Amino acid sequence: MSSAATEPIPPGMHSLTPHLCCADAAKAIDFYKRAFDAVEMGRMPGPDGRLMHAMVKIGDSMLMLVDEHPEFGMLGPKAIKGSPVTVHLYVTDVDATVRQAAEAGAKVTMPVADMFWGDRYGRLEDPFGHQWSVATHKRDVNPEEMKAAMEKGCAPGQ
Repeated sequence: MSSAATEPIPPGMHSLTPHLCCADAAKAIDFYKRAFDAVEMGRMPGPDGRLMHAMVKIGDSMLMLVDEHPEFGMLGPKAIKGSPVTVHLYVTDVDATVRQAAEAGAKVTMPVADMFWGDRYGRLEDPFGHQWSVATHKRDVNPEEMKAAMEKGCAPGQ
């Protein structure tokens, strides 16, 4: 046993880390590399070859992945016909990132546009059914300005 203190949050991790279940996590890793310049940090296949755990790094954050395991109730969005969860990704150039993700196979579900809260923002669905919002913060907006813009009839997420 090591005498050094173990950190409660491992180095390189944040308090909150998305963990996505995919119908083919190995293909998802390849997609995230092409779409978001992800760096593969590791993968652990189980005895049957399905991934029990994998991790990629996108920007300064980790993303965990696992293959579907219906026998344990682990199903991806396509198997359950959608997901109410959206993974949000801040980038330095939202237009370039959304274009790159679309070229890699993502479906643009909301074109990139300037939003009332100060972000340039767009939405995607990846080939595995996961929803992504992608943004670049362009300007700071105070709460009064945001409320006034919202009252002009902006839809949620705009």
